[in-house]
Amino acid sequence: MSDPAADPTLNCRSGGGAEDLLGLRVASIFIILVGSSSGALFPVLARRSSWLHVPKAVFDFAKYFGSGVIIATAFIHLLAPALEALGSPCLSPAWSVYPYALALCLLSIFGIFIVELLAFRWGTAKLKKLGLHHDHHGHNLPSHAAHGPEYNQPATPVEVPKAADEKSELDSEALQHAHHANTIADNATAQIIGVAILEFGVALHSILIGLTLAVDPGFKILFVVLVFHQTFEGLGIGSRLAYMRLPHSYNWVPFAGAVLYGITTPIGIAIGLGARSTYNPGSATASIVSGVLDALSAGILMYTGLVELLAHEFLFNKEMMDGSNKQLVYSVGSMLLGCALMALLGRWA
Repeated sequence: MSDPAADPTLNCRSGGGAEDLLGLRVASIFIILVGSSSGALFPVLARRSSWLHVPKAVFDFAKYFGSGVIIATAFIHLLAPALEALGSPCLSPAWSVYPYALALCLLSIFGIFIVELLAFRWGTAKLKKLGLHHDHHGHNLPSHAAHGPEYNQPATPVEVPKAADEKSELDSEALQHAHHANTIADNATAQIIGVAILEFGVALHSILIGLTLAVDPGFKILFVVLVFHQTFEGLGIGSRLAYMRLPHSYNWVPFAGAVLYGITTPIGIAIGLGARSTYNPGSATASIVSGVLDALSAGILMYTGLVELLAHEFLFNKEMMDGSNKQLVYSVGSMLLGCALMALLGRWA
């Protein structure tokens, strides 16, 4: 079989990235930074700021719209490019004998599942030692927001006999307070780990598309699409961050997560611009790296989107099951709209 690198219609070697429109490519760093950060920070500020009064319907729209965006991102913007990259004609024929992209995605899904399963077992065992109940489906909560065991106060409160002296009563209250504080801390840790996994998958994707934007010949169309792409995706991440229930000492986490998301694509663009004379996204090495990372990220977002968002926000959410038909239609419609718009953007990016 002939060497694909010898095909004049292909550019399989390193280097060869586009170098035109340098000023606009540099400006894209700051434009996408604003769009990404705004999308991610808006839900966090809307929920946690006293001066920013956003109607509940608007916030619910952002929340469910973002869930749809994350699901569409997994399938259209990660798995499809992974299949394309690992099926590139620049790669050796060995890459075409097995669907490696799908296998890596499957590996990622079960990897995240096993990690979460072990975390839940550990968290449940720890809660039992504290005498607290763990509801796996979150039926006793208004909304399941993120990974991790939820906590609930015991159904029967601990009562101190009236005849007990004041010292015993104070000791009992202190013990209950310590148990409650420990449970909140455990739940906060689980939520932070869950969101960190989601951010990791999105960050890999964001850096890769930033690298591509910096050197892609079709810059103008890709740039416009990515502004919307990153803003919508930021809305999805921000909605997850906004619904984290954390102790006061952890209130900085959602803001840090939003800022981290906002800077990932600009970092990718800056790296791409710095290496534009040597980096070619169509080369064999770049195709393998981006294909593998996209496939792994797709698995992370698939699991998060379908299990943590779709199932827990609807099927295992008591508020959604007992709510009005109007609320259900509004929530599902918002999610489908986010999914549809993000899928549509896959036509260009």
